[in-house]
Amino acid sequence: MALPENFLSKSLARVQPSATIAVTQKARDLKAQGRDVIGLGAGEPDFDTPDNIKAAAIDAINRGETKYTAVDGIPELKEAIAAKFKRENGLDYAVDECFVAPGGKPIIYNAMMATLNPGDEVVIPTPYWVSYPDIVLLAGGEPKFAQTTIETSFKLTPEALEAAITPKTKWLIFNSPSNPSGAAYSRDELKKLTDVLMKHPHVWVLTDDMYEHLVYDDFEFVTPVQVEPGLKDRTLTMNGVSKAYAMTGWRIGYCAGPKELIGAMRKLQSQSTSNPTSISQWAAVEALNGTQDFIPTNAAVFKGRRDLVVSMLNQATGIECPTPEGAFYVYPSCRGLIGKKTQDGKVIDSDEAFATALLEQEGVAVVHGEAFGLSPFFRISYATSTEALEDACARIQRFCASLT
Repeated sequence: MALPENFLSKSLARVQPSATIAVTQKARDLKAQGRDVIGLGAGEPDFDTPDNIKAAAIDAINRGETKYTAVDGIPELKEAIAAKFKRENGLDYAVDECFVAPGGKPIIYNAMMATLNPGDEVVIPTPYWVSYPDIVLLAGGEPKFAQTTIETSFKLTPEALEAAITPKTKWLIFNSPSNPSGAAYSRDELKKLTDVLMKHPHVWVLTDDMYEHLVYDDFEFVTPVQVEPGLKDRTLTMNGVSKAYAMTGWRIGYCAGPKELIGAMRKLQSQSTSNPTSISQWAAVEALNGTQDFIPTNAAVFKGRRDLVVSMLNQATGIECPTPEGAFYVYPSCRGLIGKKTQDGKVIDSDEAFATALLEQEGVAVVHGEAFGLSPFFRISYATSTEALEDACARIQRFCASLT
């Protein structure tokens, strides 16, 4: 039965479904139909959650830790979060300045919903994680995109940031290392941006540090408040256990920020999801407090995969693939293929057309760059086996060579 006219919220019409989830689901559907498909769309480590973390969850179940918790997380986890920020980032946060949510996305959603009013602007550098602008739109704000380029290694320049800020700007959403480009900002690069932000005291910063531990080639991760402590009173520093600890399905994100903002987010979460899963919270306590030895081991595997993918893609006709500093994505340009035709005569007139034809002809699922706000590019996640990546990149080379 069709829904009545005007039944759905007008707010819903402002947003699009997640392109990364859509590509992943399409790859699953094609596999279910018997197609030989390699899915490179999902941002999910292929490593298993470490045994000590799984054991902590099992112990929590056996202890009966299966009831409602405080809306914004158990005290033990918030203490572990405060300790993590002090130990790894040199940041001092009180326990009541820490907040836990069922994933990183709800933290962004809570922050935007709790602060944005109609007409408020949020600066988002391109390329961006697909959910940033849609969450801003759902909250009634207006995304304002600050363009980066392949020539700047997809990094926001101070000039572009300055140009994007207006009297209506309420937030900058900042992500380093970046999803989708893998670009990460050095201390000097970040200092130039924080210098701009210090000139605009009405602009708050939401920094998404989810890929903090996945950096390569001796790159030193820094977060904005480390570089400029003067921003602390207007910065929400967000992180989580999904990427570094291979805990995507556990759904735990966390953040720290000014107590008044945390209180507003707690109020909102109390009327939406309520507390994150109790078992996952106890697992996250072990993740943050327990051994970290596996993180550099996993990062070394990712680095090898990055180097393989960058090398093979740069051997493909018409593809240019920069080497990213972090995360587990590459964001290659397919500009050299725009205007070419596939074997069945279809014109590659956009990065979406490229991704569609690649999936149809070679069975490789990637996410087109338009979904991330910057074309003509596409995103590949190399968080999968080396064998699958070699096969996928060989197929991409074959596909590019077949275009005329």
